[in-house]
Amino acid sequence: MGGFNLQDLVSQAKRQYETLQKKMEETVVEGSSGGGTVTVKMDGRKQVLAIKIDPDAVKSGDIEMLQDLITAAVNGAVHKVDEAMQSTMGGMLGGMGLPGL
Repeated sequence: MGGFNLQDLVSQAKRQYETLQKKMEETVVEGSSGGGTVTVKMDGRKQVLAIKIDPDAVKSGDIEMLQDLITAAVNGAVHKVDEAMQSTMGGMLGGMGLPGL
């Protein structure tokens, strides 16, 4: 099979998975919207850690706008997590020496 040892490959994949899980726990990103009116902090597992809302946004009474800002900030944070994990995964898979990766 071209020199591949399946047991070694599975062991390496398991180590890479454990490393990825740890990286996901340690990764923290922020997404914001409305020029910082709403900021969402999220970890690499896409768990929301905190949401900060500028008090002036609440005073305006425009609930629909505030909902849109929160949605945009959450989506921005999710996008940043995806980018960080894709970068991490690409580096890890490339290090396994698998053809085509």
